[in-house]
Amino acid sequence: MSFDTLLSGQTSYRAVFLSDIHLGTRGSRAALVVDFLKTVNCEKLYLVGDIIDGWRLRRSWHWDEAHDELLRMILRLARRGVEVVYIPGNHDEMFRAWLPMELEIASIRLCPKAEHVAADGRRYLVIHGDEFDSVVRYAPVLAVLGDHAYTAALTLNRWINGVRRRLGLPYRSFSAWAKKRVKGAVKAIDRFEEALAREARQCGADGVICGHIHNPEIRDIGGVTYMNTGDWVESCTALVEDRQGRFSLIDWSSHMRASYGAPSASSRSESGRAARGGFRQEPGLAQAAAVSGGVAARKASLSA
Repeated sequence: MSFDTLLSGQTSYRAVFLSDIHLGTRGSRAALVVDFLKTVNCEKLYLVGDIIDGWRLRRSWHWDEAHDELLRMILRLARRGVEVVYIPGNHDEMFRAWLPMELEIASIRLCPKAEHVAADGRRYLVIHGDEFDSVVRYAPVLAVLGDHAYTAALTLNRWINGVRRRLGLPYRSFSAWAKKRVKGAVKAIDRFEEALAREARQCGADGVICGHIHNPEIRDIGGVTYMNTGDWVESCTALVEDRQGRFSLIDWSSHMRASYGAPSASSRSESGRAARGGFRQEPGLAQAAAVSGGVAARKASLSA
């Protein structure tokens, strides 16, 4: 599936998976999610955690019209018959108080995890993934401190890219580059992915679909298909399943980069996916310094 085909009109998918939108924060690209959803038609929509950032309720809450519009759009889709499944994450953990039972609220099914059966019969565990983040589980104070540092890095990222835009330079995402080059973060990502693959294997599933670490990926781990939806803070990616049961990652960040005069984005699929490391952002220094210095807890914990 080419990116041009996606942009030419509404594309039909069997299922769409989104996570880590972080509504309620300045970093949320809610308007881009709205733009993306306007171009797709799907039978199922999975919201794989951290859709609303409840952590900001205790700090600097930010909410604008795009955030309202996205929630209205999700509710409209549910009323029109799209099966909407909401799996809370650690940032919208307030909804977990109603679990472990499954609930249906405004035609949206709320559950701690789900099983998705693809068109080809393969079964996938769908889960946010924070349960497999050792820092979130065993050192929550470090996770919160890391979240503060990550937020500061994103603020610096926006300021620097504002300057770059005025200079006619392309957008550059800092933390995505840093996560792939800071040794501790790379190891933590590997541990997270392997833990999710083991969980899927123990559940008898063919694969796992998760979010949490803001790192879009499709790869095979010991015969288990690991798929991460990415996020809508920096990566701006969605995981989609077509009518034949094939999965692809859609990179919508070109819309953000286009405002900086940068080249268009790409898509990547389960079959014929690029070598690991090919689906990455451009390098930058500010967030790399943050990660390697004070954000080791944050990005090593991968608690987006």
